[in-house]
Amino acid sequence: MTKTNADPKKVLFTETVLRDANQSLIATRLKYSEFKDILPTMDKAGYYSVECWGGAVFDVCLRYLDEDPWQRLRDLRKNLPNTKLQMLLRGQNLLGYKHYPDEIVKMFVQKSVENGIDIIRIFDALNDLRNIEVATTAAIKAGATVSGTLSYTQSPVHTLEKFAKQAKEMEDMGVATICVKDMAGVMTPREAYDLIGAIKAEVKIPVVLHTHCTTGMAYLTYMKAIEAGVDIIDTATSCFSGGTSQPATETLNYALKQFGYETGLDDAVLKQVNDFFKPLRDAYIKDGTLNPKMMATDTDALNYKVPGGMLSNLVSQLKAQNAMDRFEEVLIETPKVRKDLGYPPLVTPMSQMVGVQATSNVLAGERYKNISKEVKAYCRGEYGTAPAPIDPEVLKKALGDEKPIEGRYADTLEPVFEKTKAELAGTAKSDEDVLSYILFPQVTEKYFAARKAKEEKIVKYTITPVEE
Repeated sequence: MTKTNADPKKVLFTETVLRDANQSLIATRLKYSEFKDILPTMDKAGYYSVECWGGAVFDVCLRYLDEDPWQRLRDLRKNLPNTKLQMLLRGQNLLGYKHYPDEIVKMFVQKSVENGIDIIRIFDALNDLRNIEVATTAAIKAGATVSGTLSYTQSPVHTLEKFAKQAKEMEDMGVATICVKDMAGVMTPREAYDLIGAIKAEVKIPVVLHTHCTTGMAYLTYMKAIEAGVDIIDTATSCFSGGTSQPATETLNYALKQFGYETGLDDAVLKQVNDFFKPLRDAYIKDGTLNPKMMATDTDALNYKVPGGMLSNLVSQLKAQNAMDRFEEVLIETPKVRKDLGYPPLVTPMSQMVGVQATSNVLAGERYKNISKEVKAYCRGEYGTAPAPIDPEVLKKALGDEKPIEGRYADTLEPVFEKTKAELAGTAKSDEDVLSYILFPQVTEKYFAARKAKEEKIVKYTITPVEE
């Protein structure tokens, strides 16, 4: 019997060009100044939401783009007044690469909503739901719509029953929607049909599906998910779609309307948005920021399970070390490392940990000769409980005689906000500045210095001498 959508004639769209599409294709290098002029037009498109913040955006703004991510968010809010702004949050990791004290999680969520976020998609890289509880409660309290998120992957321990059970647990936490996040684009049409059906049988709230075109499965996967009852899908404006990005917004909108679905999207506005981004896409190809490899279909990803953003970062890492000739070796090593570490889903921060470790294993010529401090922290239990037991030999190499921690790691962390705020007196201009520093101390310190130099330069050149 064919399953049907709760509202069989309605499928909503989240547009990802301002976050995940450009994160996957060009390592999040899209500057606010490059897309600000199209925002008033995007505001008329009829999207369910625009994903525009979180993920790697925060880090990259400070590290590479010389932008204040909080100001970017405020500017987005100002120029998209009629559109829900959505962000991706890594639970207790927030937007960094380690777990933070509960006070920081609560304050970061509160400030995100105050500065303009409407929808917070919250996930934990290990699907350890203890790690999303604080952020979820804080987001609901702040008035945000919470999308409880499952990091999708395939392994002997990731089953339909387990995913559906966790979806129900998140619904009981009070989330407004359930998102299945297929960051590697490895979900097949059959798997989508079965999983969405299993989740819809357990929960009463809308279900979202996020995937990537990496393996070429995405369009088929979305259609079967819609048949099984999915309510919302993530897509990218067409010139930034495909490859390691999402399926094209215009294509799926066109196809679904032919089937009689209501999408709420304005075709003419979608064309204007795409026409605006095309020259940007072409410029990124020309200067090498957009590697054609990222735009291709690679079915090998069905074996090594590498998500789009991770692929582009691997390419950047290997290029920096003049080792692109070892790319295939690193891809082959990646699933081996993942198995050794207990089959963690390859999503930030686990994708970075596994990718860096796989690269290290290949370039060093010896597996686990060097183990990163992040992988050691993972083995210690600082990121939560691994989906399956970690290989005993790897655990021994990582920890020696040290025993893994028990319980939730964040419970062991002391409050740091007030202390940090005092240390930054005279430098930090707001609580948001303090939060930026707590997440990325060295990067933010350089940003503060550059900001101060720029302000001093402006003052120097704007003060005119008084005529005598």
